[in-house]
Amino acid sequence: MRFIDEAVIVVTSGKGGNGCVSFRREKFVPKGGPDGGDGGRGADVVFEADPTINTLLDYHFKRKYKAPDGVPGEGRRMSGRGGVDLVLKVPVGTLVFDEDGVVLGDLVAAGQQFVICEGGHPGKGNQHFALPWRQAPDFATPPGPAIERTVRLELKLLADLGLVGLPNAGKSTMINRISAAKAKVADYPFTTLIPNLGMVQVGDRSFVVADMPGLIEGAALGVGLGVQFLRHCERTRALAHLVDVSADQDPVAAFQVVEKELASHGTGLESKPVIVVATKIDMPDTTAARDALKAHAESRGLKFHAVSARTGEGIEALVWTLASLALGPVGPA
Repeated sequence: MRFIDEAVIVVTSGKGGNGCVSFRREKFVPKGGPDGGDGGRGADVVFEADPTINTLLDYHFKRKYKAPDGVPGEGRRMSGRGGVDLVLKVPVGTLVFDEDGVVLGDLVAAGQQFVICEGGHPGKGNQHFALPWRQAPDFATPPGPAIERTVRLELKLLADLGLVGLPNAGKSTMINRISAAKAKVADYPFTTLIPNLGMVQVGDRSFVVADMPGLIEGAALGVGLGVQFLRHCERTRALAHLVDVSADQDPVAAFQVVEKELASHGTGLESKPVIVVATKIDMPDTTAARDALKAHAESRGLKFHAVSARTGEGIEALVWTLASLALGPVGPA
C-alpha cells in the first residue's frame, strides 16, 4: 500500500428536507386544518480516527464527499427521514486544516470524532403555524442549506521516539532489530522511502519508534526525501540520532548536518531530547570515529551509545535508554 500523508478534499453536508404544506381533507371533516409534516435533518460530515488505517491514500484518489440530504415532509403530519451522517475514517494522528491553514481538528485517539460540516436543519411543515387568526397557513419554513468546505488532511504519525540520521546510517536495520518491524534494508542511499513504525517491548511496557527516511544537507530546502516526513517527528518525545561510524566521513560533521536540518524544519525538533548512537561498530577501523563522536556528544551533554544492530552489541543498553526517554524511568540505563 502506498503511503500518502497529505490530501486536499471537498466535503459537503446534507441540506435539510423541505417542510410540507398540506391540509387534512376527509369526508365529513370540513375543517381538517393544516397537517404538513417537517422535513428531515441533513446529514453531518464526520471525521473519525481509525487505528486500522495508516495512510490517506483513499483521499488521494477521491476528492469530493457529499452527505445525504434530509427527506421532505409529507401530509398527515409525517416527517421526512433525516440523512445518515457521512463518517470519513482517517488514521490516528490526522490533522484537519481549513483553506487558510487554520487547524480545525486533531484526531489523536482511536475512535475520536470531529464534525467538519453540520447538516442543514429541517424545514417545518405548516402544521406548526395554525393560529386562531390564521387557521389555514399556506406556507412552511425553508430548510437549512448544505455546507461545503475544502479541507487539507495531514497525517503526523504518533510515535514515542524518532530515529533520524543521514541515509544508510542504519535506522531501518535498527528498527528491525529492536522491534517487530520489517523495514526494507539495502546498501544504497534512500532505501527508506516512507516512515516505518515499530513497537518495542521493554519489560511489561512498550513504546513506538518511527524510522525516518534519511536526511541530507539542504533537506530543509527540498533536497532529498527525509524533509517530507519530518512532520512525523513533531509528536515524538525524543530523537535518537544515528551516525554511521564505518563510513568514510567525519562523524561529527555528519551529526551536525542532520542537526542543522532538524533546526531548519522550524517546528522545535532541535529542542527535543536527543541521544547520539554510533552504528556499525562491528565494521573494521571504527574506533577513532566512535571516540570522536562520543567526545562531541559528551561535550554537548548528550547521552551516547555505540552499537551494532547486526551483531547485537550494545543493543540491550540502548533499548533501556530509549525506553527511559520515551516512557520515563523504566529500568537499567
